[in-house]
Amino acid sequence: MKKEISIIKQGPNLGVKIWAVAAFITVGTALSAQEMLTREAALGLTLEHNYDIRVAEKNVEAADNSQSLLNSGYLPSVVANGNAGISGYQGQNQTVNGDINFDPTEAYNYNASVGLNYVLFNGFGRRYNYQQLKENYNITELQARQIIENTVLELATSYFELAQLTESVNILRNALDISSTRLKRAEYSFEYGQSTQIDLLNAQVDVNNDSISLLNTTQQLENAQRNLNLIMGRDIETDFAVDTNVTFALPINKEDLIALSYERNVQIEQTNSQLRNSEFALKASQSGWFPALSLNAGYDYAGSQNPAGAFVTGNYNYGPQAGLSLTWNLFDGGTTRVNSQNARIEIERQEILKEQTELSIKRDVLNAYASYQNALFVFNAEKANLKTSQKNFDRSDDLYKQGQITSIEFRQAQLNLRNAQNNYSIAKYNAKFEELKLKQLAGILLDD
Repeated sequence: MKKEISIIKQGPNLGVKIWAVAAFITVGTALSAQEMLTREAALGLTLEHNYDIRVAEKNVEAADNSQSLLNSGYLPSVVANGNAGISGYQGQNQTVNGDINFDPTEAYNYNASVGLNYVLFNGFGRRYNYQQLKENYNITELQARQIIENTVLELATSYFELAQLTESVNILRNALDISSTRLKRAEYSFEYGQSTQIDLLNAQVDVNNDSISLLNTTQQLENAQRNLNLIMGRDIETDFAVDTNVTFALPINKEDLIALSYERNVQIEQTNSQLRNSEFALKASQSGWFPALSLNAGYDYAGSQNPAGAFVTGNYNYGPQAGLSLTWNLFDGGTTRVNSQNARIEIERQEILKEQTELSIKRDVLNAYASYQNALFVFNAEKANLKTSQKNFDRSDDLYKQGQITSIEFRQAQLNLRNAQNNYSIAKYNAKFEELKLKQLAGILLDD
């Protein structure tokens, strides 16, 4: 996005030596060739490439792995063992032709086995631990959804800021155009003795001020564009334009919004999930009071070789084996009791947090609803002010050309119009953002 802005300079005779040609940032030409990025397209890019969302998706993926059947404890364990070794040296002393010979003999031991162990019953602990894994996955999904919602709001803030700055640049370009035209008129009037030098100097100052405002706002526009590219996870220097049209759509009354928030607000859903998780933890902790029954099965093979044995030089045995084992920890020092008590306390704590969260969300919905209604009122009021300011400026422009009002009065009408245009633009995007915040609290932000 190129900028060409000239500041009016004064020569020794206070005449205008450099025209205010620059009054036109080439933004207008550049925008016509830029990619038009709608808010829906920006949202699609953000959901696909935003770094925070991608990290959240990895967290969900890990939680999904943790809740699989392979991590549930419902599958048996199979273990294979095997070993072999030399148990020592054994030898015989023999005398041959008067010489004593030592004949060592090696003895070997070896065995192998495959064993299967399966817990048939452990006081339902395995069942509730598995339920906790599933609930942990649900909590991670809700956390990811909260990150997505916050990112969508961040995207909306950045997008609306860029749209508002785009409108501000256009407003300032138009203002600079008007000021440049007024400067030329003041030049001609001064040259022909129809106005004083004060009118010319005022026109020069106004052109310079408008040029500086345009330059600063254009810089803010470029910064906002880079910020939006970062949120969308794409190259920072990608050039594009945004849609400045805004529509309002929230045909839901206050009571329905509160009801929706209790049902779909992500923070309330998280507290409900945490409460269920605490209930599963209590039931899992109580499994220590029950016996555990396990099934054991396997196949064993064992053998040995001892050539120096007196009667048996080797033996081996093999075959399957199976059985049941029952264990019951009659007293574990009070660990199970303490864990159960703490689990009950955690449930009570989560119930308190749930009540607090629901009350806080209700307050936030009511506040957001009031802010949205107020923002809509301000928007409509600024819209009416803009119409009035436009009429006033048009009338002042005609009177100024006829010489019936001073340049200062004309400048004031111009500033009033510019302020009304900016205020209308700001009010429009503020109202839309308040609508999105209200949708997030009601849990319907992502429905769009």
